[in-house]
Amino acid sequence: MPATADTSAPLDRFSLPDAGGHFGPYGGVFVPETLMTALEELGAAYKAAKKDPGFQAELRHHLKEFAGRPTELYFAERLTQHCGGAKIYLKREDLLHTGAHKINNALGQALLARRMGKQRVIAETGAGQHGVATAAVCAKFGFECVIYMGAVDMERQALNVFRMRLMGAEVRGVEAGQKTLKEAINEAMRDWVTNVRGTHYILGSALGAHPYPMMVRDFHRVIGAETKEQLRAREGRLPDEIVACVGGGSNAMGIFFEFLEEPGVRLVGVEAGGRSITRGDHAARFEGGKLGVLQGCKTYILQNDDGQIELTHSVSAGLDYAAIGPEHALYRDRQRITYAYACDDEVLESFQLCSRLEGIIPALESTHALVHGLKRAKAMRPDQILVINLSGRGDKDVNQVAKMLGVTLG
Repeated sequence: MPATADTSAPLDRFSLPDAGGHFGPYGGVFVPETLMTALEELGAAYKAAKKDPGFQAELRHHLKEFAGRPTELYFAERLTQHCGGAKIYLKREDLLHTGAHKINNALGQALLARRMGKQRVIAETGAGQHGVATAAVCAKFGFECVIYMGAVDMERQALNVFRMRLMGAEVRGVEAGQKTLKEAINEAMRDWVTNVRGTHYILGSALGAHPYPMMVRDFHRVIGAETKEQLRAREGRLPDEIVACVGGGSNAMGIFFEFLEEPGVRLVGVEAGGRSITRGDHAARFEGGKLGVLQGCKTYILQNDDGQIELTHSVSAGLDYAAIGPEHALYRDRQRITYAYACDDEVLESFQLCSRLEGIIPALESTHALVHGLKRAKAMRPDQILVINLSGRGDKDVNQVAKMLGVTLG
């Protein structure tokens, strides 16, 4: 157990991170010297934009007109009846343009890139949703766009690869290592080092070197702010529990942040349990992970005793990653956010259940939250309220699921 953060100090979400990008003992800046100037430029640009009413107004405009905010808070009546416990609400980020929460951050960073005078944008992607969102905003604002994606992920997310290319992005497959998200981030960082003056890197999760974890979290805070307002309007109170899937942790921190100082609201992040909780078969960083540094920040990482990054596995490409966002590590230490995991077979079952009962096909990533949320709902009282962040839609996963279920699509 970590127990390295100060758990006695009062919780003040707005004090984090500190000036050096630290969330307690986590976070920071661990990058080549050639990127320090770019990160300092980005940090200064974001600090100014955050205080600029014009920037914030333009972002709100694009979130509404282009992305489709606010998203609905949907009462899942049949899932509620099926579980026989708490009322289940789904925060419908799957209804956003491009199909997931990723567009919130992509829009914000695209506006920053334009503010800094950049002409070229790069990004990494696992499940493809961040890549699609980045390709969409680059098409909208006229940026040259290059997306890095592991070859394995390109195969299981072929539809999203085609969507990115339709919108004018160049998708570069990565053949190194496991050919998944970690390797895609490595290649994107190499590109950025080489082309740092004219290129902005739209990192897709609450990971990496400062200011990315803070910035990505802030661009997704709209999820939790809407949820709080909508539930007060619907139920006249806050929820008893909120559940979200956690890869790097952007959708989860986005919905959790507004509730961190609400002690009556239980917050649960759900990692990828993969085939089983044995080494190499999962991507649950709090189940056997160790403190280390990966791709820009200090956090919990699946690594061996020699510091080598372990193989990971998840049925969902977006959760198939060896590290977790540093802010999550802190709040786990503080016991403010609880972490669980869902295994592949449970995910496939809940994927079908939600589709059948609600007519909503969830992303495999989001289905991890559904797995745990449905378990929790069954254990709760009917007068309690559970919110599940449905961070993306599952159109991208249908071919993969059909293959796993032995169904041939003619």
